[in-house]
Amino acid sequence: MNKGQVPKIMQQGLLMPLIFVVPALLILTFFVVYPTINTIGLSFKDADGEQSAATMCREGQPCWGIFEQYRHALTDEVMLRAFRNNALWIVLMVTGTTGMGLLIAVLVDRVKYEPLAKAVIFLPMAISFVGAGIIWSFVYDYASWGNQTGILNAIVTGLGSKPIPWLTRGPWLNNVCLIIVGIWMWTGFCMTILSAALKGVPTEILEAARVDGANEWKVFWKITVPMIMPTITVVITTMVVNVLKIFDIVYVMGGGQPGVQVIATEMYHEQFVKYNSGLSSAIAVVLIVLIIPVGYMNIRRFQQQEAMR
Repeated sequence: MNKGQVPKIMQQGLLMPLIFVVPALLILTFFVVYPTINTIGLSFKDADGEQSAATMCREGQPCWGIFEQYRHALTDEVMLRAFRNNALWIVLMVTGTTGMGLLIAVLVDRVKYEPLAKAVIFLPMAISFVGAGIIWSFVYDYASWGNQTGILNAIVTGLGSKPIPWLTRGPWLNNVCLIIVGIWMWTGFCMTILSAALKGVPTEILEAARVDGANEWKVFWKITVPMIMPTITVVITTMVVNVLKIFDIVYVMGGGQPGVQVIATEMYHEQFVKYNSGLSSAIAVVLIVLIIPVGYMNIRRFQQQEAMR
C-alpha cells in the first residue's frame, strides 16, 4: 500500500460496522457461546464433571452410555413431573395471558381513560418475580387455626367455610395458584403488544363490514383477529419461551414442594442442592432444545413480516 493510500476496508465503509459488531460478538462469545458449549460438555460427565457419564452405569440397569445423564433427565419420575407441570403452565398461562391480554386490549381501546387503564394493568410488570411471589404468598397464606392473614382464606372463613391450603394442596390446586400469579404479571405485556396491533387495523375495513350488516362479534372474529394473527402468534410463542424458563415464582412460592417443581427449578436443585453438575447441565441442554424451535418460529415470523413490507 502506497503512503497516504486509504486501506480498502475503509474505502468500502466496512471499518465502522466492525467497530460496533466485534465487541458485541466478543461479549456474546464469552457470556453465551462458551457457557453453552461448556454446559453441553458437562452434560456428558458424571456428577463431579470429571469422568464420563458412562461410568455411572450399573449392571442390570438401563444405560445410555455417555448420554446417561440425559436418561435421568428424560425418564426420572421427578423430571417427568416437572415436564408435566411445565406443560400445565404452557396450556393455562399462555392461554390466560393471551386471551386476557386480547380481551383487555379490545375493551380499553373503547374508553376515554385508555392510558390510565393500560398503565394500571401493565403495573405488575414493574414488579420483580420475587416481589410478586412474596406479595401473592400473603394472599394465599394459610393458618390451620386462629385468624387468617391471607386475603383468600380470610374471605373463605368469612363465608363460613374452612381455610384452604392453596399452595400445598395438590396435584393441581397449588400449580394453578402459581400460574394465576404468572397470568397476573404477564397479561399487561400481552395487552400492550396486542393493543398496538389492534390500532394498526384499518378502520375503513371495519366500517365497511358494519355497513354490510356484520355485528361486532363477526367483525372481531372474521376481520380483526385474522388481521392481527401474526402478532397473536408472536405473543403466544414469546409466552411459551417465558413459561419454559419459569423459575422465580415457583422457587419463591413453591417452598421446595416436589408437586410444583418445573424444569428450571429442577435444574437449580440438581446443581446447587445435590451438586450434580452433570445432570443439571443435561437438564439445561434439554431446556435449550425445547426453546430453540419456538425461538426459530419467532424469527421466521419476523422475517416474513419484514419481507412483506
